[in-house]
This record gives sequence, structure tokens and C-alpha cells, in this order.
Amino acid sequence: MQSDVSALRGRGELLATIEGRLGVGGGVAVHGPAGIGKTALLDAATSAARARGELVVGLRPVRSERLIPYAGIADLIPQLPRPAHEALPPAQRRVLAALRQGVTPRAGAPALALRLVLPLLLVHSARERPVLLVLDDCQWLDAASAELIAFAVRRRPGPRVRVIAAERRPYAGSASPILPRAAGVSTGRRVYADGRSPSRPLAAGASAGRRAVRLCPAPALELAVPPLRADDLTELLEARGLPCRTASRLHETSGGNPFLALTLGAAQPPGEAWRPAPLPEAARELLRDQLAALPADVAHTLLVAALATDPTVTLLRRAGREDAVRDLRVAAAAGVVAVAGDQVRFTPPLLATVVAEDAPAGDRTEAHTALAAGAADPVQSLRHRALRSSVPDAAVARSLAAAAGRASGRLAAELYLLAADRCPHTHADRRLDWLVAAARDGLAGGAAALAGRAAEAVLAVTDAPAAHRVQARLVLIDLAGQGLAGMGEMFAAALAEAGDDPALIAPVRLRRTWAALLTGDPDRAADEAARTALAARGAGDPTTEAMALSVLAQIERLRGEPGWADTLTQALVLPATPAPDWLHYGPRYVAARFALMDDRLEEARAALLGLLAVAEQDRIGEARVEVLRSLSEVATRAGRCREALSYAHRAVRAAQRAGLSPGPTWYTAAIAELAGGSLAAAAGFARRGVRASEQEGDTLYLRRNLHALGQAELRAGETRAGVAALRRLRDLEAGFAGADPMIARWHGDLAGGLAALGEHTEAVATLVAARAAAERLGENPGLAGCLDRAAAVVLSESGQADSAVLLSASAAEHFEQLQQPIEQAHALLVQGSAERRRRRYAAARLAIGAALAIFLAAEAKPWAEQTERALAGASAAGTPFDLGLTSTELRIAVLVRDGASNREIAGRLYLSVKTVEATLTRVYRKLGVRSRTQLSSRLPAVVSEVTTSV
Repeated sequence: MQSDVSALRGRGELLATIEGRLGVGGGVAVHGPAGIGKTALLDAATSAARARGELVVGLRPVRSERLIPYAGIADLIPQLPRPAHEALPPAQRRVLAALRQGVTPRAGAPALALRLVLPLLLVHSARERPVLLVLDDCQWLDAASAELIAFAVRRRPGPRVRVIAAERRPYAGSASPILPRAAGVSTGRRVYADGRSPSRPLAAGASAGRRAVRLCPAPALELAVPPLRADDLTELLEARGLPCRTASRLHETSGGNPFLALTLGAAQPPGEAWRPAPLPEAARELLRDQLAALPADVAHTLLVAALATDPTVTLLRRAGREDAVRDLRVAAAAGVVAVAGDQVRFTPPLLATVVAEDAPAGDRTEAHTALAAGAADPVQSLRHRALRSSVPDAAVARSLAAAAGRASGRLAAELYLLAADRCPHTHADRRLDWLVAAARDGLAGGAAALAGRAAEAVLAVTDAPAAHRVQARLVLIDLAGQGLAGMGEMFAAALAEAGDDPALIAPVRLRRTWAALLTGDPDRAADEAARTALAARGAGDPTTEAMALSVLAQIERLRGEPGWADTLTQALVLPATPAPDWLHYGPRYVAARFALMDDRLEEARAALLGLLAVAEQDRIGEARVEVLRSLSEVATRAGRCREALSYAHRAVRAAQRAGLSPGPTWYTAAIAELAGGSLAAAAGFARRGVRASEQEGDTLYLRRNLHALGQAELRAGETRAGVAALRRLRDLEAGFAGADPMIARWHGDLAGGLAALGEHTEAVATLVAARAAAERLGENPGLAGCLDRAAAVVLSESGQADSAVLLSASAAEHFEQLQQPIEQAHALLVQGSAERRRRRYAAARLAIGAALAIFLAAEAKPWAEQTERALAGASAAGTPFDLGLTSTELRIAVLVRDGASNREIAGRLYLSVKTVEATLTRVYRKLGVRSRTQLSSRLPAVVSEVTTSV
């Protein structure tokens, strides 16, 4: 794997641990499976050492050198400085001369002389500057060189000689490691996912793999390099040009292994999110290395497990693998499988593919025969009997199709595909029926690859009936997720093939409705929704009609049309029964979302909890994700921050497992982090959400993620960046005919940021536009309170603190009545800031203290931290606000005191020169001074540039 900066994503804490140990001397031994990123860590340590002026001596042996005695030492010694060579005693110089020439020292050579060459060279070299010995791929180091290096480090060459060594080795006992805690670091022992050092000894054969530890001087720290977390791996793959959705999906496929993920990503066909690419040979070779040393019996047991749908120890025994427990123990020690109770899982999952595809046909046939005999489920037995041979057989095909009809989801899709594959050419119509069924069941079961394969097989039949082709295209459209913007040709072909059949037209137009919404075209979406409802009514399809009316109600509400309630009522009374995976498109879910938008939080929560029970049956995962997202947003607004974070992160994990578009869940996670997590995490989720939404042409969630990003930047003190994000959101929404109720509150955030920058005219104009948006949306109590609070911020920054206090206090009471504690406390925080501006410090402390109590009760961590800083400022004597200046005025005054010109101030604060001049005039008036000199003497020396964060 390449070792550039992007390859080190997610390794910051591990790198810090390594640097900390090397800084006090001794050594660090890192281990992990091939491709996990060990070399990248060693390269980073090498770069850091060279930057400090240290002597770095590196050794990276290859497999072919492991049987050549002293090959490693012959490469290592020439890297040490010449003066160190010349300082050796005669006996060591003779040995050194032989090693330089690649000649193995004679058996009669003094053993001690040979052993002392490297220790003496290291000691002499370290007198000039510290030495870092970097040993990569220690498993390939020849035994003679390894013995000499181990002897050298046991001689304790001193703190100026450090070693970092890496070796390819599976995690002991198949434990999944995490970064070590401080306590783990001090002990120098491995730490795994449960936070404990491994309690079991290394498996047989693994002791030889601890060579890296023996090559490190004491005190040595042994670290397992863990798989990358999903977010870190996604960022790494994004940096290499992969779309967010594909990158997120590859985490599970690769098991968090960076090399595997990068290799698979490089082979991913562009624009085909549902179809896994053929396994590249580089990845195949890496996985084969893990299997190469396993005994034949173990390999055969693994083949049986790889061919099973759901491998268990019990099934392996029933299939004739009597020593399955022993074989799996050996395989687990090699890092190939993990066994939890009775379940067997390949690590990473791709290993099962390599095992199955590399096995000879005869071995696969034998394994399927054994599994057919051992299967307790007759359907599984039938499946394995069919897989023994690929010869078409009408009777076998009928049996498979009949079994598929009794199954569901992924199993049904696989059985239908097998039936189609075994179907003789004389039964072409039946084969097409089975392929369509496979596509539908694969989609419903979350088996994207199976569904896509079946759908493509239908379209490959040029004379397939129109109904079959339309249904296949609908599956491919649904597999695109949020990426509907790129499905224009598929929509056009589906409509052309649908002809005038309303039963085929309705589902195609329904999806065109969603595509129009995602791309920010509500007029087209409304037209498509109305035409969908009409076609569905003609086809006698109340479920599709209800979903179309639900979308139409949303659009009417966005436009401020009063008829939206009647439209939703029409949808609710229809006898519609959406499947669990379509639940989030139905009227009950839309009604719950409207309750959330209208701040009827308890009503929304009760409805969503009821829907969650149904959505848990969704095999695709999209409905479950959407309900979890909404529950998180309800909890955020209700001030239940811990609950909000839990729901949000469950949604993120579920979307990653299902391979869904990540933009929506990253938005929800950002909002939850803003309330109860951390501003840095919120900004990270929002930035990734912006990129994902851009990639998929999803303007709705692009705007929502920009709002979350703007909030995170403003609250972190990055006012200019926050305003830039919100201005971009404003420009995007200008082309959208109506405001989104979930993000219409951005106006207040932008107005506050503009006021903090001194752009008061634009801030006021933004609030005027916000009031107009609120009128279009109709009565929305939460939005009204947000706008009042934002107006208070603008008034306070404009020097009208008295009016700001009244308006913010009113907003706080308003949110208290709505039972929205986070919003209430935010308004109190604004009130406290305004009280400080009018120098009523007791009142300021009272308001800010009340806000802090609310934030603490809600577990709103980032808000509480911000409020504690504000309370400390209000309690301190001689605070900057004693001068009566706004934050922008204070920044400019400090820069003037420090000697900056108006033009320099404008450039530094990204303001116009005229704005600086006008602001400076106000500063002079407030402080009663007439010149820069008087201003400098009037401004206390303790005052430094500050930014407000309310």
C-alpha cells in the first residue's frame, strides 16, 4: 500500500503512541495481516526521524531472501556511517569485510566477533546522532540476520538507538484490535477490542511470528495495527477518487483492510454502485497468502464453509468435517476465520470467495454433495444438489423455483437465479419469469449484486416482454439509491416500454417524482406525482397512489399551498399496504415528518416508534435508516442528546451495511453531534455529506449538509467559513421554488454570522427574506422562535443591546413552551451576551448560568463547553465587553492597536475597506477617542482578538 499522507487517515493516535515510545528509547513492534498499513506507519516514523536529523537505517527484506544467510545484515551494514566501520577492532573488521562482499563468514570465524559487529557499529554511529533502525516485513528476514540483530538489541546499545519493526501476523485468537489506551501503552502489551491484553497464548505456529518483538530493545511496545474504521476508510478511498457511496460499501467487503479496499476500489466499474467488481489479482494474491500455509484438511473444511450460505460448526460436522473445531481453531490462529459460538465468519469476507473460486471443480462438487447431505433445511439441501452440476435440467429448475416461492429475500433470489440458470432453452418464458422474481427478491432482501445480475440478464434478452423489461429497469433504478439524477436514460427506456399500461406507468413515474425532488425541481415533481396518482388509480394500485399523494402533499406544503393537509388525508384513507422496505414513502411516515416539522415532537416520536417496529423487517435497510434518522432529529430537538446520538449512529451503521447513499445519514449524524457530541465530528460528517450529495446530484441533502456545516463552523469560531457555507446554501435555495421546512432555519444562522463579521446590511436583508420564507410555510412556531433569536443576535452586534435582550428573552420563553430545551438555552445564551453588552453583568451571569444548567441536563456537551466559557467571561473583571464594543468592533480595535492599516484589517477579516472605516468610527465614538494613538492607550493590553460564538 502506498504510504502517502492519505494512507495514514485514522492512524493519528497510533502514530502518536509510536512516537511517544520511540522518544524515550527502546523499540516498537507492530503487527497485523498483509495490507493493513504497517509499512505506511513505518514510513511515517522514518520521515519524522529524518526531519529531526536522526540517522535512519532501513531494512525491508523480501520473501526470496529468507533462506539466504546474512542477506539482511549485508543490506543493513552499508547504511551505517564509514567512521563507525573504521572504529571497529580488527576481528570485527575482518568479519565486516566478508559481510560486505556477500560472503558468509567461515564456520571457524570467532562467534563473538561476528555477534559484536552490529552492536559496535550501532554504538559508534549513535555518538554522532541518534539512530532509528526500521525493520519491515520481519517475517522474511533470514534467520542468521535476525539472530545478529536480536543479539545487538539485547546488548542494550543505549537510548540513542531505537528500533521500530513490523511483521505480517494475524491478530492473536482472531481478536479485533483497537488503539491502545494509556494503561496498555505503559505495559507494552497488546490490547484488543475489549480493552484487555490477550488472555490466551499465541496459537501454535504463531510464536515464530513474534520475531519483531525480539528485534526490539527493551522496553519494547507491541502494537496490533487495527482495521480502519468505516469513516476513516471512506475518507481514504474518497481521497483516491471513489464516490462516497462506493467507498462506504467497501468497508465491509474489505474488513477495514486499506490495501484490499484500495485495490477493490481501483477495479470498481464507474457508475455501477450495485455491482461488485471482479476480484483483482493483486487482492486475490494477498488473500491467498493467508491461506497458503494451512494444512490440506483445514483448507477442505474452509471450502465447505465457504460454499455454505450460513456456515456453522454444527453444519460443518453434519457435512462430514468431524474435526471442524480443530480445523477452525487453526484457521482462526491464521486470521482466516472468526468463530463466535456456533457461527463461522471469514475475515475478511472476501476470503470465502477466494477459497471457493480457487478450488478444483471436483472438490467443489464433493463439498456441495456433503452439504446437501448435512443440511437440516430441505431448501438448502436442494440448493447444494443443484450446485453440484451446471447442466440444464427442467425438473431441477422447477424444484428450485418452487422452493424459491416458499422462501424470501436473498435465499429466494439465489434460488430463482439457479432455476433460471438450470432452465433449458426450451423454457425461455419461464426463465424470464424467474429472473424477474430473482431481481425483485434480491432487491427486497438487500442482495444488490444478485438483484442487479438478474435484472441485467432480463434486459439482455432482446425480445423479452415489455412488462419484464420495465420491472427489470425498476430494480436497477431502485438500486441507484439517491443517485437517481444519473438514471435519465433508464427512465426514458422504461416509459417507452411501458406504453399505455397504467400498471407499468405508475411505478416508473413514481420514481421520476423522487428524482425530481432530489434534483431540486418541485414543479416537475408535482406534475409527476399527480400523473402517478392518476395512473395508479386506473391500475387499481392504492399503495402506489398513496405514495404519490404523499409526495404531492410534501410539495404543496413546501409551496405554502393550504391544500396539502387534504392531499395527505386522501393518502391516509387509501387501503394502502406498503411493504416494510417502502414504509418511508408512505403517508404514515410523511405525517410523522410533518409533526416533526411543526414541532409536535411527542406526536412525531410516538408515530415513529410505531413505524420502527415495522421498518425493522426491512431487509434492504432504507426504511429502517429513514425512521432512525427521524427519531434522531426528534430527540435532538427535544433535548435528548444521548438518544439523538444513538439513533444517528445506528442509522449511519445501517446505511453502511446496506450500501445506501451516505449523504442523508451523515447529515443526521452532524446534527446530533452539534447538539450532544463534538463540533469537530459534526463538521466532519457534514463535509462528507456535502461531497456525497454533490456526487449523487442530491440537491436536497446537499443543502441540508451545508446548513449543518455552516452551524459547525460558526460555533467553532470559523465565522468566515461558516458564512461561506450558508451563503452557498442560500444561492442553491434561490433556485428552488419553496423552502425546505427542515432547513428553513438557516436564515437565522447566516444573519448571526454576517452580523459578527460586521455585514449588518446583509444580515438584516437575510432576516427579511427569512420572514418571507416563514410566511410561505405557514404557521411554524419553532421557526418563528429561531428568527426572533437571530434578530436578537443582529441587534446585539449592531449595538442595540436593549432590544436584543427583550427579543432573546421572548424567544427563550417561546421555546420553553414548545419544550425544546436546546433552543431555549441557546436563546438564553444570546440574552446573556446582550446583557454583557449593556454592562449588566449580574443579569448576564444569570441568563448564561440558566442556559448552562439546561445544556448540562440535556447532555448537550458542545453547547455546555461553549456556555462555560461565556460564563467565565461574564464573571471576570475587566472583560473585553466592559468596553461596550461588539465582537467585530473589538477585533478591529485590537488590530488598530497593533499597528494594522485599514486595508490590512480589511484583508485579514475579509471585509471591505469602507466597512472597516465605518466600524472604526463607531469604535472612536463609543470609547470617546479621536485618533489611533488615543485608541491604543484606551484599549487594555490584556485584550486580544476575540470572536463571539453565539
